[in-house]
This record gives sequence, C-alpha cells and structure tokens, in this order.
Amino acid sequence: MSDPLLKQKDYWNRAIDHFDSIYSHEKSFIGNLVDRLVRWDMYKRFQYTMDNAEPISGRTFLDVGCGTGRYSLEFIARGARFVVGIDVSDKMIETCRERAMKMGAADRTGFLLTDLMQYNPDRQFDVCIGIGLFDYIRDPLPVIEKMRATVTGKVIMSFPLLWTWKAPVRKVQLGLKGCDSFFYTKGQVMALVMEAGFRDFTIEKIGQLYCVTAMR
Repeated sequence: MSDPLLKQKDYWNRAIDHFDSIYSHEKSFIGNLVDRLVRWDMYKRFQYTMDNAEPISGRTFLDVGCGTGRYSLEFIARGARFVVGIDVSDKMIETCRERAMKMGAADRTGFLLTDLMQYNPDRQFDVCIGIGLFDYIRDPLPVIEKMRATVTGKVIMSFPLLWTWKAPVRKVQLGLKGCDSFFYTKGQVMALVMEAGFRDFTIEKIGQLYCVTAMR
C-alpha cells in the first residue's frame, strides 16, 4: 500500500466514529444542529445519489470508498441484487460487514479491504459510486477511468468545490490530522470526466459540492 493510502487508512481508522455520527446523528443537540447548518449538502448528496442510481431494485453496485456502508446498505434496503463496497480502512470494512450481518444481507454484499486500483472484479456492475472519495485522491483521473471500466451503466461521483470558505478550513484541519485533501473547479471536474472517456454526463452543484452522474 502506497504512503498516501497508508495515511488515509490511518486517518479513517481514527476518524470512523466522528464520520459515522454525521449520518447516525448520535451527537449532542448542538452537534446535530451544526451538522444541519454546515453539512446539509452531504445529506442532499445522499438523496441525489439514491435518486440518480434508480432503478436500484435488482441491480448490482460498486461503492468505492464505502466508509461505514451508509450508501451500500441503503442500496440493499432498496432492493439491490448485490453490492460490493471497498475501502482502505480495515475498521470501516469491519463495521460494514457487521451491519450487513445485522440486517441479514451478508449474502448480498461483499466488503473488501482494498484500493480501487488494486481491485479487479470478475464482472461489471450496473452502477459504481464514488461519494466523498475524490476529496482525498491526489490523482483522480486513473480512478475515474477505472470506475468507468467497472460498469455497464452509470458512475455517480462527488467533488468538493475549490472556491468556498470550507476548502481552506478543511485543508488545514485535515492536514493537521495527517490527511491530504483536494478541491475542484467545475471546469476541472468536467475535464476529468471527459478525459476519462465519458460523453453523456451531468454536473449538479449542491451546496459546496459538485455531483456528477455519467453514463457508460
């Protein structure tokens, strides 16, 4: 595993509880209020992903950078036939597997401790998502190209905006914790998606995020 991936693994193993509490709302009243005010676009991004992944029932999904499985297991809850989630954090993958077991979905999920560039599936998926992924990828183009190669249908991605008040704050905060972070202009996102081989795609600005749906 490369040094940047080792740094990511270390950071996410330490940050797992804080990250998951954004979705579980297992915080103080003030903490949840701050999330609703500051991170509302993350919740909108979740709905965007579900809406654009339709039809979900009966289809297969690859979740790159699956974290604690919030997206992967929601696909299962909505009738997905099979979901594979991959992540470089062993604690994230352990959490995903435990949650899949609890909801009786172990036979419809596969959670793997790996990086996308090292992952070689034996079949293509209907949909691949990379949500909250490119915030931490130094060289995104090969990743987007690999995502495109894994699907027969669509790829759904998100990218944090460059020119926002959040960008420098997150850059410093994450940097102090040993985690690199990256931000994008709309032009950069468009160029990356096109260079990866997509021609049919949409870019939607949601708060301080660009959300992309690209057809294979």
